[in-house]
Amino acid sequence: MHNFILKRLFQLIPVLLGVSLLVFAIMSFTPGDPAQLILGENAPAHAVESLREEMGLNDPFVMRYARYVGNAVTGDLGRSYSSGRDVFNEIFLRFPNTLILAALGTVIAVLIGIPVGILSATRQYSFIDSSSMLMALLGVSMPNFWLGLMMILVFSVNLGWLPSGGYSDWSSLILPAITLGTGSAAIITRMTRSSMLEVIRQDYIRTARAKGVAENVVINKHALKNALIPVITVIGLQFGNLIGGAVLTETVFSWPGVGRMMVDAIRQKDTPMVMGAVMFLAAAFTLVNLLVDLLYGYVDPRIKSQYA
Repeated sequence: MHNFILKRLFQLIPVLLGVSLLVFAIMSFTPGDPAQLILGENAPAHAVESLREEMGLNDPFVMRYARYVGNAVTGDLGRSYSSGRDVFNEIFLRFPNTLILAALGTVIAVLIGIPVGILSATRQYSFIDSSSMLMALLGVSMPNFWLGLMMILVFSVNLGWLPSGGYSDWSSLILPAITLGTGSAAIITRMTRSSMLEVIRQDYIRTARAKGVAENVVINKHALKNALIPVITVIGLQFGNLIGGAVLTETVFSWPGVGRMMVDAIRQKDTPMVMGAVMFLAAAFTLVNLLVDLLYGYVDPRIKSQYA
């Protein structure tokens, strides 16, 4: 088990290097001059050139990337071009907000997706099955930013029940968490239904029913446990996606998370902040996948023996 964990952690290194190289190249070759953005459009040319030299922007691309990687290895992600603050500290302050939002969105998705998926599978081709699959299709197709705007319009503007944005108390979490969880719930519903349909047709399920085992025991103990492996995979991937993909939702609801901070940094061509945020989210996504793989061993002992 320990060797498996170490192997996966070592695999994180080339992933982060690839992500950092891609993002650094995009930020370097897209139009815009960070020095000009910092000093303003009316700044004299000599002041802009002096600042570019001071920031190392006149160095070749390879030299700038190597310098960034060398500093990042020591834990120095640089300072923000716009605010001058330490990038790591800024991300560390905002990441808990993103993590809370993603975790609550995942909980909502699981509480909706798994029961509806089980109900749909056990009543295949019924009205419940057709309705749940139609709702799942709508949930997958509906853009998060549109759903968020509609929820703000209904529950904040018209009804005045919930705040439209920011982070004041627990009520501020409701609308963005539901917005995030809706699409994931639809995906989990479809995967749970598919996996349950495959399991409940197995011989051991028919044997359990023939022995007179109660239907709820057959479904919850025998079928669901064996159908959980692909569902856990989807839940883990969705949680990772919500951590790294909550950019639009955080922007719509003015949520003080890493996603919104990254959008603001991209607008200002703040390369250190964008690089730090992307690498942090990539590492978080990879670690979530590792936790999912470890969770397999507790659900299915056969997989745990393979880790050993």
